[in-house]
This record gives sequence, structure tokens and C-alpha cells, in this order.
Amino acid sequence: MKLVLATLAAMVCLAPLSWAQALKVGAAKVDITPAESELPKNWEGIHDHIYSRAIVIDNGSTRAALVTMDGNVPPALWEKVTKRAEAELAIPAKNIFMTSSHSHSVPRFAGDVEERVFQSMKTAVEKLQPARIGYGTGVSYINVNRNIIDRKTRRWWEGANYDGPSDKTVAVIKFETLSGEPIAVYYNYAMHAVILGQLDKVSGDVPGATSRYIEDSFDDKIVAVWSTGPCGDQNPIYFQQTFDLRDIRIKEYAKRGEDISNAMPPGGQGLNKKDPVVAKLMDQQKQIAVAMGVMLGEEVKRVMREMERMESSMRIYGAQKTISCPGRRRLDSGRAGQPGAYEDAEPVEIRLSLLMLGDIALGGVNAEVFNLIGQRLKKESRHARTMMVTLTNGMARSGYIPNDAAFGYQTFEVLSSRLKPGCAESGIVNGLLDLMDEADGVVK
Repeated sequence: MKLVLATLAAMVCLAPLSWAQALKVGAAKVDITPAESELPKNWEGIHDHIYSRAIVIDNGSTRAALVTMDGNVPPALWEKVTKRAEAELAIPAKNIFMTSSHSHSVPRFAGDVEERVFQSMKTAVEKLQPARIGYGTGVSYINVNRNIIDRKTRRWWEGANYDGPSDKTVAVIKFETLSGEPIAVYYNYAMHAVILGQLDKVSGDVPGATSRYIEDSFDDKIVAVWSTGPCGDQNPIYFQQTFDLRDIRIKEYAKRGEDISNAMPPGGQGLNKKDPVVAKLMDQQKQIAVAMGVMLGEEVKRVMREMERMESSMRIYGAQKTISCPGRRRLDSGRAGQPGAYEDAEPVEIRLSLLMLGDIALGGVNAEVFNLIGQRLKKESRHARTMMVTLTNGMARSGYIPNDAAFGYQTFEVLSSRLKPGCAESGIVNGLLDLMDEADGVVK
């Protein structure tokens, strides 16, 4: 028994962890919806408002922050906000996870978005109160692998591949007061936020619909923060862009003498939205986004309701590292279904982040990662409570990051990737596992 206690004590001494006896948690959301006057030329208005949502955790020794903003997180914005948070809010930059919901219905930001994202963190700090934290997982079947062999062309294209790799796990971290009142929930799911992309209107898409539903269920006494799982090859299971709307758009372009059968114009470009058929299909997409938000939200609530193990003290540990992989530059075009031609290009750097909340391990990657890479991380992690959070802390130049085996597919993600095969999968998994070993004081 003495030997066991001595070993545990040595491990604690080796690990550069921050411990405390009492946790405090605060949460806030701030509207970051641009004014209509700030929208780019081809945008047609606001479908629903978008937000920066933040959770700050304080254990008396250090702080951490989980932040998700609708849209994308440009590297410059991430750098400025984290620098301010470190200087003004005493939150170490290495302890911040700033994640993009990656909604395809958010334009490039204008105005004071940096200030508003920072304000969500500042307000969360101002609301810090004694709290406890719990973790659980559920399942949701609203995502699907999005790479198929088209039945007509017998080539790779996008569509619902029911047999393809797809992790249905919903990971949930619940934050509540010591009396059990809700403060926030942080949930992780692997699915692209693309349902409303062709409306050309600002929207939080399914992540926004899910968070709004959860928040409304608790009478807005809770802040529900989406985090993006490894969804590089994961779409909503029902998604019109790759079927009816695609066929309509191909025919419209063909009338003008342009073949887009192996292309995908951005947004709703080329669609006549006054056409009753197009209008109906787009209206159905709106209904699907809400329905998926309800379904995912209900699963998050179920996991929260059944959570029993709650902790009021825990370590907080954050770390980051950068890996470099050989790069390539594509020399031809074509969305999918044909080999790509490439030349060597400069190496691509990928930022990895780790945040440990007790034995809950969040592994961050600043890119769009294929699902099997996230699954591999969870299988190889020494921590049962591990999740991968992608599109976090900036945005890598890599484009999509396929798993090694997927480089043999002629899908649009693989063809457009700026990475050569054989590096990124193991580099990401082993890099995050190394950070976990460092956190645990493992001596190799």
C-alpha cells in the first residue's frame, strides 16, 4: 500500500498540473450577427442569429476557456483574442479552446467581431460561481459518411454512405452549481454544418439550432456550446445539395453552356430561388435543420439527465504543439472521381492542442479531420473520456486531413488536400497522445 501511495505521489510531482479544492464556472453568449449592411454582395439577409458562446473554468490555481463561435475562426482572430484573454482575464492561451462551428452560412466577419468574442469570455469570467462538472456520452444518427461511388458514373461523389466510417457518439460535459442548477453544457459531435448553405443567408445551421433548443429547454438559464468533432468526411444524413438541388443547378448551368457536373459552385449560386420547386426544397432544408437540432438537443439533454458522477475539484492542464507534414500543390481541377496531378509544395504546419479537465481529455486540431482519425485517437488514448475537437485554435493551410487509407479515394476532400499522404494521421494521433503523456507525467 505504501508503495502504491508513493508511486501516485511521484506521478503527481512529475506532472505539471494545476489542482484546486473548489471549482468555479461561468458561461455567456454574445450575439455576433453582422448587420445586413456588412454582408457581402451575394448574401441576402439573416435567417437566424449567430453567437460566440464561452465557458470559463477556474480551479483556484488556473483557468481554462471553451469557446465556440459560429462560422470560422481565422488565425488572426484567434491570436488576438487569446492574447487579450491571457493579459486581461488571466486565462493562459494554452488553456483556451477556440472552436469554429464551421457553419457554411456565415460570411467573412466584419465590424467588431473580435471584441464581441472577447466579451463572451469576459462575461463568463464575471459570472464565475462554485460549480461541479460531469461527463457522459450518447449517440445520434443524424450524421453520415459523405463519400460514395455514384451509381451512374461509377466514380466518387458526395452522398449518404450508410456503410462508410462514421462515429455517432455525442460527448457531453455538464457544468452545474453545487445545488444542481444548470450553468452550461459543452457537447461534441462530428457533422458538417452545411444544411442551409445554399440559402445565402446568415445562420448557425444545425449547431445553432441545437444550442438554441437546449437553451430554450432550460429557460435560457444555460449556455449550450457546440464543439466540432472530426467531421472532414461527415455530412448531415439528409442533405439536398447533393441530390435534387444539384441536378437542378447542373441543368441551369447547362442552359448557359457551362458544365458543372464535376463542380460545386459556392452557396446558392446559379439557383433561381423564385422557382417554386427550388423554394420548396430550400424550405424543406430549413425544416430539416430545426428537426436535427431538436433530435441532437434531446440526446444531449438525456445524457445530462442521466449523468451521476459530478466533480467539484479537478486539475486543469493545457498544452499545444505544432507538427509539420510534407505539402503538395494541385495542378489540375475537377471536384471528384478522377486522379489529381500535383507538385511538391512547402510543408504544412498543423497545430495540436490538449486540454485536460481532470481525466477528461480534449484533443484539438486546427483543421477538418476525417472521422477515422478521431476514432483512432479515442481507441489509443489512455483516457476513457477522450474527445477530438477540430477546427480549433486557428485554421491550418492543410485543407482537409484524410486518414492514410482515404488517400486512395478520388473524393473532393482528398483531391483538394494540400497534404501528401502518410504523415498527418499518425502525426496528429501520436502528437496528441504525447501531450497526454506529458500531462500524466509518463516517463518514456
